[in-house]
Amino acid sequence: MASAPPPKERDIMGVLTIGQVRIHAGSVTRDEALQEATDILVAAGAVTENYVDAMRQREETVSTFMGNGLAIPHGTNETKDAILTSGLSVVRYDGGVDWAGDQANFVIGIAGRGDEHLEILSQIAILFSDEDDVAKLAAAQTPDELYALLSAVNES
Repeated sequence: MASAPPPKERDIMGVLTIGQVRIHAGSVTRDEALQEATDILVAAGAVTENYVDAMRQREETVSTFMGNGLAIPHGTNETKDAILTSGLSVVRYDGGVDWAGDQANFVIGIAGRGDEHLEILSQIAILFSDEDDVAKLAAAQTPDELYALLSAVNES
């Protein structure tokens, strides 16, 4: 199996695929959401299984809830070795997730090699800063529809 090119030689195209997008009718705990975000990233080959511990460490330091129903869990700088390549996981929980007192409906797990996460975060922030865009994301009926609305994260 060929390894991914070094981060500087690779662009962020393809950090999100349809297989990394899910929609759930119910709710889960924050810890369950962190585990699912990690499981998706592991399946995509972006992180090792212990990345969930890095996400939990980050939450102990500062909440990754961003507002507008969005949480963007990610690891700490000290745990960058758990990241194999840049990637995203997107899960919409229609029942919401109690995120340290805030309600998250979208949990976007992020793993970024080098500084790639900054561009990815920028794309996500632009999308979620517009309430009309968030309403469209919330109204998507299928993972395919949700993926199509989020596809801007694959463009830089």
